Amino acid sequence: MASAPTSPRPSALIGWRLLAMVYDLWPVLALWMLASLVFTVGFTLSGHASRENIAPFSGLQWLLWLVCWLITAAYALPSWRRGGQTLGMRPWRLKVVGADGIASPTWRALWLRYAVGTVSLLLGGLGFWWAWFDRDRLTWHDRASGTRMVRMAKQVK
Repeated sequence: MASAPTSPRPSALIGWRLLAMVYDLWPVLALWMLASLVFTVGFTLSGHASRENIAPFSGLQWLLWLVCWLITAAYALPSWRRGGQTLGMRPWRLKVVGADGIASPTWRALWLRYAVGTVSLLLGGLGFWWAWFDRDRLTWHDRASGTRMVRMAKQVK
């Protein structure tokens, strides 16, 4: 049984979002390392010297970044769609919901949320910090995707 958000107008949740992102960094980082290992082994087996690295800003390096971005999406999007939470969001009782505050967002909305969130992070988190000034305390990716992040009430035992 899902509990309701603690207030009809949630706070900006910036601190909670950052904590959840730090928690989520660890499993994602492990997946990135596995992808990097596959790329490095493939690069070495393709005839390059074992001490030679993939050149920065090469096509292969950009492909690795794209693969890491897609791996992160494969971690976050199904988690948001299935239960509204990634592993890092659970301890902080955060949940991604549709604009109505209840329904599970569509895949399209979640991809849009992920893409705009990525742009926001690349701009130094500007879209996240925007929530402090937004009248509804929403980030850029909340607004663009029609989703919301809410903090759930503690479960009473």
